[in-house]
Amino acid sequence: MRSARALTSLGLATTAMLALAACSGGGAPESTPSDVELRMTVWTSNEDHLALFDSIAEAYMEEHPEVTDITFDPLPFEDYTSTVTTQIAGGSAPDLAWILENAAPDFVDSGALLPLDETLEGTDGYEFDDLSESATALWHDESGGLVAYPFSTSPFVTFANDDLLKAAGLPTSAEMQAAGDWNWESISEAGSAVHASTGKAGFVVRDFDYVTWDYLASVWNGWGAAPWSEDGATCTFDSDEMIGAFEFLHDAAFTKQSMPGPGTTADFFAGESAFTVTQISRASLLAGDFAWNLLPLPEGPEGEYSVVGQAGIGVLADSPNADAAAEFLAFFTNPENSEQLAQFFPPPRESQLNVDTLAATNPTLTPAQIEDVVIPGIEAGVTRPSHTDSAEIAQEVRGALDALWVPDADIPGTLEDVCTTIDPLLG
Repeated sequence: MRSARALTSLGLATTAMLALAACSGGGAPESTPSDVELRMTVWTSNEDHLALFDSIAEAYMEEHPEVTDITFDPLPFEDYTSTVTTQIAGGSAPDLAWILENAAPDFVDSGALLPLDETLEGTDGYEFDDLSESATALWHDESGGLVAYPFSTSPFVTFANDDLLKAAGLPTSAEMQAAGDWNWESISEAGSAVHASTGKAGFVVRDFDYVTWDYLASVWNGWGAAPWSEDGATCTFDSDEMIGAFEFLHDAAFTKQSMPGPGTTADFFAGESAFTVTQISRASLLAGDFAWNLLPLPEGPEGEYSVVGQAGIGVLADSPNADAAAEFLAFFTNPENSEQLAQFFPPPRESQLNVDTLAATNPTLTPAQIEDVVIPGIEAGVTRPSHTDSAEIAQEVRGALDALWVPDADIPGTLEDVCTTIDPLLG
């Protein structure tokens, strides 16, 4: 899915920075030096996440005294990829980095990441063959080598606030599902009733905020829609399926008021909305302040579907500590540590995608929720959209979609304009 034209703006900057990283240093050193200090960029500042990372790092340094410090460097999520690529261009690249799925093609295709197969396969007890093929698919380079470990494959799910539903005189979420009403139209109707009755919000697509449009994949996949063709070469924002999905969203925001409109926020986990669509890792935000339930994504016109968000950990090939970083990555993601990480980040290991493992590390969720929602969501989910030149494409789509978020929007015309804008970027 490489763009056929000369890249411009942020897309050019990202690709050029990564290409420079791939070519300037000649790859990993021959041996691991002493007194190594490693830095890994992450986009979480969650204290529990960082405490777990630190504990794994401490255990590694006890066994490897040549590594004297391992730092996890949180960067703001909104600017994460551009910050990492700026660090690369400025000669201060991290040794390891989390990589968002929408930026995966740029990092994977550029050669900026160190191949990992030899290190992981050569690590005693690593069980490399346990990594799911579907989980690793996004992280293979053209030669088929693995260049990033998919440490989190987190399904998008729906959380429901049953107290708000009851306050509006509505069935609980479980009763909606049992009655065959777990679909987007019913969710919107219930959300509208909650808003009218309580003043709270209906449903929220978390982290969308009328900015990060690719989070809407958790909705439009229910209409069988996609932003571009499977080969990435042709825009399909103007398809009938996508028009139907955006007509639903527009109606929810501006007519039914079942979804907060532009400039309005509602935090489900603070009790401010009846439903939220978000990734399973957000379960850690539940504080027990209201009766809640966890369910799959509502059915769309095309029936049941699943969407996952994914993140990989890669080693920057240009790092002077690339060998040491790869060896730490092998430890960080071995079966034992993968099981620990599973309490926050659903693992790519097939042997750990079971109720016993996930229930032990996710006490907030019931075994039934894990078996009925989490595991099927991981196994059947498709990843959020990704493409080379992702930063530039995201910026252009966001700007073109602004015309959609007004009461009298021309939805087909706006989506046609999106395609006019990004088709040259797809190639």
